[in-house]
Amino acid sequence: MLMKTKSAALLLALLCVASLISCATGKKSPQSTHTFAIGTNDFLLDGRRLQIRCGEIHAARVPMEYWRHRLQMARAMGLNTVCAYLFWNLHEPRPGEYVWTGQADDAEFCRIAQEEGLWVILRPGPYACAEWEMGGTPWWLLKNDDIKLRSRDPRYINAAKSYLKEVGRVLGPLQITHGGPIILAQVENEYGFIGKDAGYMDEIRKALLDAGFDVPLFACNPPDVMRHGMLTNLFQAANFGSDPKRNFKNLRALQPQGPLFCSEFYPGWFDTWGVKHHYGNTEKYLANLEYMLSHNASFSIYMAHGGTTFGLWSGCDRPFKPDTSSYDYDAPITEAGWPTEKFAQTRDLFSKYLLPGETIRETPERYPVIAFAPVELKETAPLFDNLPAAVKDETPRNMEAYDQGYGCILYRTKIPAGAAATLEAAAIHDFGHVFLDGKRAGILDRRNANAKILLPEREAEAQLDILVEPMGRINFGPEMADRKGLIAPVKLGGNVLKGWEIFNLPLDDKMIAGLKFTGAKPGSNAPAFWRGTFNLEKTGDTFLDLRGWGKGDLWVNGRCLGRYWNIGPSQTAYAPGCWLRTGENQIIMLDYTSPANPVVAGLEKPVLDLLRPQLDFRKTHRPEVKLNLDSTAPIDLGSFAPGADTQKIMFTTPAAGKFFCLETLSAHDGKPFAAVAELDLLDTNGNAISHEGWTIAFVDSEERNSEDGSAENAIDGQTANFWHTQWSDASPGHPHRLILDLGKSQVISGFRYVPRQGEGGGRIKDYRVYISDNLTGK
Repeated sequence: MLMKTKSAALLLALLCVASLISCATGKKSPQSTHTFAIGTNDFLLDGRRLQIRCGEIHAARVPMEYWRHRLQMARAMGLNTVCAYLFWNLHEPRPGEYVWTGQADDAEFCRIAQEEGLWVILRPGPYACAEWEMGGTPWWLLKNDDIKLRSRDPRYINAAKSYLKEVGRVLGPLQITHGGPIILAQVENEYGFIGKDAGYMDEIRKALLDAGFDVPLFACNPPDVMRHGMLTNLFQAANFGSDPKRNFKNLRALQPQGPLFCSEFYPGWFDTWGVKHHYGNTEKYLANLEYMLSHNASFSIYMAHGGTTFGLWSGCDRPFKPDTSSYDYDAPITEAGWPTEKFAQTRDLFSKYLLPGETIRETPERYPVIAFAPVELKETAPLFDNLPAAVKDETPRNMEAYDQGYGCILYRTKIPAGAAATLEAAAIHDFGHVFLDGKRAGILDRRNANAKILLPEREAEAQLDILVEPMGRINFGPEMADRKGLIAPVKLGGNVLKGWEIFNLPLDDKMIAGLKFTGAKPGSNAPAFWRGTFNLEKTGDTFLDLRGWGKGDLWVNGRCLGRYWNIGPSQTAYAPGCWLRTGENQIIMLDYTSPANPVVAGLEKPVLDLLRPQLDFRKTHRPEVKLNLDSTAPIDLGSFAPGADTQKIMFTTPAAGKFFCLETLSAHDGKPFAAVAELDLLDTNGNAISHEGWTIAFVDSEERNSEDGSAENAIDGQTANFWHTQWSDASPGHPHRLILDLGKSQVISGFRYVPRQGEGGGRIKDYRVYISDNLTGK
């Protein structure tokens, strides 16, 4: 332990010297008026202690016309720093084609932050996560079928280095060493979750240095995975949403000296479709903030202001939990930039811990809000009447293989006359709307364990159309190589279908501008674009009420506001007043399932927490299954240790099976509840098995009314949320059973269990594990 402490002290001394050299003398430009360094116990600004009170705001999620207002709100809350992700796929939509204008002008965002008295922590990637499409990774990398993302695969690392060089060209001049506001830059993001290759992390670190970054660099991870791929010459920050005392203790075990820094502290959480809107616990949030303030720890609130994931940029949690376009996050500053009670309480708390010379500014006024009466969208453009020229292919391939990144894609073929038969694809990514001779036959749904439906009898040859609607690529974990479209082979009655036509429908500006609208109503349940107008005497922010619509995407005055889905929880779309105009405004809706009432109204408040599961085309959330546990012997039984630390369990003998069952027998607090923050299964080498294709085969109890305790939380890769058994309307007792369908038989040598984090019950004590190919039946 003594050697470890001495080594860490030497490391920190080297980091401090490097920081002081780069920020104070060696590379300081004539324009620089400040210095910044990592000291032995503190961050140092001009040689004096700086406790960083930071909050995350993403420029791409805020209309650029509102950037200054949101940054003023951050200052008024008491922040002295803003944290900003860059999204690689936003800045490099095609290889070598860079965009730094409009919503992508992150340099201007940083300049405004400096004008408003805020320092900037830059998180350039190349990977971000952030519930953003593919974690910010460009889709075009997936045109390489076997590419390994976030690795030293030359096809990935060389592209990442080129991008980071461009980041340095644009944002390097805005470092504090050059008179700008950027004081820290992050290397990669939470790499310890998915990899252990320190060599890869060092390649990214060197790429930032080569790009001209001379401010201190850092890496961030939850403490329980921080040692994975950890560099001894890189400052470490911790990400967590609760229990700062325990998490900083675990950080200190790896980094005994240096300022304590929580680089992601969660005041709320993001939403996924079909699941209750998330609310943070404000009392615990404030208590944890005060603990960090009183213990001289720095932090960044993720998110201070979440905003909106406009366009088709919303991502997807693993194994398949699509994120809503609203990124409100229950943050202190709402999606529309309004101060909340959480904002006021945070401001009051920060006022007690200001550094010498610091003040808190007055809160700026909210932007005006308007409403408008319902308007009917009467013009339509049926999607099947607006198809481009087809690409012919013997076997259907993923969307990326046809050089398409976003939008939707139509696959068409002919099938012979015959009896009713099962249509089955290897997989569907993500929703396949199936039509026979133009009539809807069903939906292939990625949320199900398989991609198949029964087609009716056909008296003659029929045209089969499968319109595939992607919902954003997975943004977290090894499943990020999430290629979209219809995944072959595609079979009818066991016979492989050949000879396809493919229609690329990118939903870009060119396609939307070329749509042919008429006044005719489309056929029932037919996918179509709908167009209408609304008139305004004055502009202001509004929330478009979409409760009469089904599922799709929407545009106002040519700007894509995002996705909608009537199942909720979001039932409105935020329309910023700066994108509206006095007089006539145009709205276009693409609805894949057809609206119940093609009407849109403008509301003064959003509707973010209205679930309507009865409208879901997947009629039952949990299918009834028969359990076969009585005839199966457990693979393992034992007891978990108390506390919130991750626990790794290895079996005496590896077992193979398609199903994995965790059966809880008791909880450490003696109560009837069970909770799991995360489960990972381990292969024969002890590495985590990909969650791709996993579904919940069975769960006996889950809380879905008073909080999001759904079973999918146990396998989504996020440790800040959790599966929790029912507690609001009933409290069924142990045993509780959570059964995972892995999609195929796997050899499993053990598993990792992450208990519920923070305060609360449900931490499992005694358990049993079953693995088999037939744990469940119909």
